[in-house]
Amino acid sequence: MEDKSNIKENKEKTPAAENISALPVNFIQNIISEDLKAGKNGGRVHTRFPPEPNGYLHIGHAKSICLNFGLAAANGGITNLRFDDTNPSKEELEYVESIQEDVRWLGFDWEDRLFYASDYFEDLYQYAIGLIKAGKAYVCDLSAQEIRDYRGTLTEAGKESPYRNRSVEENLELFARMRSGEFADGSRVLRARIDMASPNLNMRDPVLYRILRATHHRSGDNWCIYPMYDYAHPLSDAFENITHSVCTLEFADHRPLYDWVLDALPLEAYPRKVEGRPQQIEFARLNLSYTVMSKRKLRELVEEGYVEGWDDPRMPTISGLRRRGYTAESIRDFCERIGVAKRNSMVDIALLEHCIREDLNIRAPRIMAVLRPLRVIIDNYPAGQVEWLETENNQENPAMGSRQIPFSREIYIEQEDFMEDPPKKFFRLRPGGEIRLKSAYIIKCEEVIKDERTGEIIELHCSYDPDSRSGGPNSGRKVKGTSHWVSAAHAVAAEVRLYEQLFLHENPDEIEGDYKEQLNPDSLLRLSSCMLEPSIREAAPGSRFQFLRQGYFYIDPVDSKEGRLFINRIVSLRDSWAKAQKKM
Repeated sequence: MEDKSNIKENKEKTPAAENISALPVNFIQNIISEDLKAGKNGGRVHTRFPPEPNGYLHIGHAKSICLNFGLAAANGGITNLRFDDTNPSKEELEYVESIQEDVRWLGFDWEDRLFYASDYFEDLYQYAIGLIKAGKAYVCDLSAQEIRDYRGTLTEAGKESPYRNRSVEENLELFARMRSGEFADGSRVLRARIDMASPNLNMRDPVLYRILRATHHRSGDNWCIYPMYDYAHPLSDAFENITHSVCTLEFADHRPLYDWVLDALPLEAYPRKVEGRPQQIEFARLNLSYTVMSKRKLRELVEEGYVEGWDDPRMPTISGLRRRGYTAESIRDFCERIGVAKRNSMVDIALLEHCIREDLNIRAPRIMAVLRPLRVIIDNYPAGQVEWLETENNQENPAMGSRQIPFSREIYIEQEDFMEDPPKKFFRLRPGGEIRLKSAYIIKCEEVIKDERTGEIIELHCSYDPDSRSGGPNSGRKVKGTSHWVSAAHAVAAEVRLYEQLFLHENPDEIEGDYKEQLNPDSLLRLSSCMLEPSIREAAPGSRFQFLRQGYFYIDPVDSKEGRLFINRIVSLRDSWAKAQKKM
């Protein structure tokens, strides 16, 4: 196995540092600043992002990625990517590859500092032998349920295992036999010998190793015993000379165990050279409204077919957000805006939507797309004539220039832009009424054609004012409504997918019963007969646009093929979060 004990120290900022703004002051930065001022760790700042490869990363992990890489970059330090691959029964190479893709896509680079907990399996084993020799670990024959029963409660001390006082020699022999595969899965564990009366349940002789026969994605069947996370994590940090081990708040109660593992043996007894002792610091994890963030629950949604995969655009996974059309810049902006706190709270998903709107408002070109087409025939427009009209690419960014769009006798408008018997404040098209077509002419509805059998409106016959075109004698004539449109002869057909929140309840984890009962049945609406202006043909898969009056959209790079477009709505135009902020 490759020896990575001499981990490269590089004081240069990572490339990602150039892509993120300066981090705001937060309590973790304050700790780091004090450490640097005191000369702790020799002035080094070295963080790590340690995901378990048992699923795809989600938006909560994005916060941790931005925080770990961002803190290091802001302080001239470096960051490792380390996979916590200590449970082969749930881990797959697919997840390893997806995690690396997600971190890179967010704009961060671990350079040559890619590690795995499995890099240290032999070192962790040797350290455990050191614990046994020091009388600080023992082999226990209690079952998992018996260990739970012996642990006690928050108000009652635990009971010592009958195997707690085995001799060092017996423990060493049994531990070696555990490694060699002589015992059945679950029949024995290695436990730390700490304090069964500790007020912290994590310190009541926690399990360090368990027997588990499962093929590991890296080490194959070389091992049948695997370290627990609470044991492997602090030692992996020490082996990599991590200075600040940033974790989410649920690990706060585990910090005494983190410290115990590191302090149980002197530095000279470590199987690898270490330069100091890492410090665990906890921050509040991200909880996002109308979303579940449990990897177990997200995995259930995938495996039970409630969504179409880990990258389903309704999922809060980074790959799902990317597939929906979110940009890395918008997610980094979101992570910076929510800040770093010591207490858990719920973040409104509207803030995430606000960040992508703000990002795309300036740089996304505008096009016209009719999602629910209604055919309009302009009877007094010359048959066979086509005009190419000029319209701006982005009114918020004049530097993006303009484009030409075709206009002809037959066009499509949105069904919702016409009402036969409209209410008073309806400013679209009605029988005998007028609207302006964006960057084109004013038209007037003269006749409504319906399906004789169903009564459904299938076609409008209109007239146009030829002098109402921009620059014409009547171009300044006022009408109350303006509609987007597409020339029927030039329209490009596409399937557009309208996504909404995956859950109906603001906090699905709080409801009684099965959280899946709160799944939103309208989280995906497929519109198969959408008509788009012809400039869309020039766009590559993965391009983003604002469809006028509709929202921001993304050409799905997975499903779209030549001659067949699939387009995902990233977010609608309405920004409820920004409006709420103005009222505060």
